[in-house]
Amino acid sequence: MARLAQTADLTDIQQEILSTVRSFVDKEIIPHAQELEHADEYPQEIVDGLRELGIFGLMIPEEYGGLGESLLTYALVVEEIARGWMSVSGVINTHFIVAYMIRQHGTQEQKEHFLPRMATGEVRGAFSMSEPGLGSDVAGIRTKAVRDGDGYVIDGQKMWLTNGGSSTLVATLVRTDLGADKAHQNLTTFLVEKPAGFGTVAPGLTIPGKIDKMGYKGVDTTELVFDGYRIGADMVLGGEPGRGFAQMMDGVEVGRVNVAARACGISIRAFELAVDYAQQRETFGKPIVQHQAIAFQLAEMATKVEAAHLMMVNAARLKDAGKRNDVEAGMAKLIASEYCAEVTTQSFRIHGGYGYSKEYEIERLMREAPFLLIGEGTSEIQKTIISRGLLKEYGLKR
Repeated sequence: MARLAQTADLTDIQQEILSTVRSFVDKEIIPHAQELEHADEYPQEIVDGLRELGIFGLMIPEEYGGLGESLLTYALVVEEIARGWMSVSGVINTHFIVAYMIRQHGTQEQKEHFLPRMATGEVRGAFSMSEPGLGSDVAGIRTKAVRDGDGYVIDGQKMWLTNGGSSTLVATLVRTDLGADKAHQNLTTFLVEKPAGFGTVAPGLTIPGKIDKMGYKGVDTTELVFDGYRIGADMVLGGEPGRGFAQMMDGVEVGRVNVAARACGISIRAFELAVDYAQQRETFGKPIVQHQAIAFQLAEMATKVEAAHLMMVNAARLKDAGKRNDVEAGMAKLIASEYCAEVTTQSFRIHGGYGYSKEYEIERLMREAPFLLIGEGTSEIQKTIISRGLLKEYGLKR
């Protein structure tokens, strides 16, 4: 294994998990990613393989049938999978976030009902916060749940659900008018069970067809439309309305570590492709890697990969230690996604004209990397989070 993006002080179990996943990626994902991505085909066989490896239960406690591993282990697994094909990491990402939210905030009944089946992959999670025209203004959520007898009726439209069609459980943030002064205190997370598929999947619940995207293909991205959808009060995450914003933000911190890990994975693959190609392609009688201009580019790329990986690991370890990591997760997501775009572009340029051909893997990475600049909050949102956190620590005491 190359020395780049290594992680110190891993346990034997963590190393074994990563070695198994790395082998799976090399044998089962990379050889098939190009064909599946170009066809925009859901990677069912790959997903089935991940289920057999127990990946869907990676962070679920052992008492519920999972492996009980840390966020760091999860992030490093995601990094490996994204190195093979980012869309596959997207299949498991929202599942992890929903399982984490139920583990941290769910009632005992919700944990017992969902977590054992999520550990096996029988129940697959999706995460729904955004809406059309909403952007990052979570307080402006319009989808509304109104109390009706012993349950609620939900009306509204959600947007950008990864795994919207293939999932069977959606954690969705909606507005509940509780009379709180602050808008975010009127938000509630509901656990919406549904069958997989598209169209009207339940009375009052519709999953329109897949959104066609520039990249990030294979995984389904959809809308979610509520029209008089009835749901029991027992499906409020944690059992008490008005806590949804804090619950979602906790999940988003995990998601930002995930996006940073995905960006690291793509960057590693872009570097691997560039360094291999640079040693094979010859100009002026020698491999282009012997030209200083190319050698310096590779040095810059490797440094960016290493820096992003270290920041991602730091953010994951802070969360595992029970400490706040909003600033560190924001920093990791910011630097990893921005560096990913830069490293991928540098790899593309090293490939020259061949990088523009669909026969070469770097063409796919060029379409995937931009997604990470906006997923789980844009770079501008990360800068807002980081600066606010810093001012709490470094603000003048008057």
